[in-house]
Amino acid sequence: MALYEVLYGRRCRSLVVWFEPGEARLLGTNLVQDELDKVKLIQEWLLTAQSRQKSYADRKVRDVVFMVEEKVLLKVSPLKGVMKFGKKGKLSPRYIGPFEVLWRIGGVANELALPPSLSSVHPIFHVFMLRKYVGDPSHTLDFSVV
Repeated sequence: MALYEVLYGRRCRSLVVWFEPGEARLLGTNLVQDELDKVKLIQEWLLTAQSRQKSYADRKVRDVVFMVEEKVLLKVSPLKGVMKFGKKGKLSPRYIGPFEVLWRIGGVANELALPPSLSSVHPIFHVFMLRKYVGDPSHTLDFSVV
């Protein structure tokens, strides 16, 4: 007995042995052509679905470039049980800062000037963790809380 028969109690029905031994059919050209047409139709459907998903993804893509000495806010992703930036819980702020960009590393990473209270955090961040800071004269900074 083959391994498949031992495991599943029946013979393996692959594309090569799809028919039972007594019902072997002759494959005509029209049957092969029908299968090729179905394959082409499925490929068209896949391309349509792929282009639709690409258009959805392209809506969310934003080209972000921060210049040196520009002020940015740093996203503090609330991870369950992790106090990476001294913030924990649902009501903690989503962004902290503003911080100054020291230099750009490649096209997608920036090094920030972090305060001494955040010395345990690596200063290089991806652009999607940063947001442009729009200055507000009434905004005061207190890094002793961070």
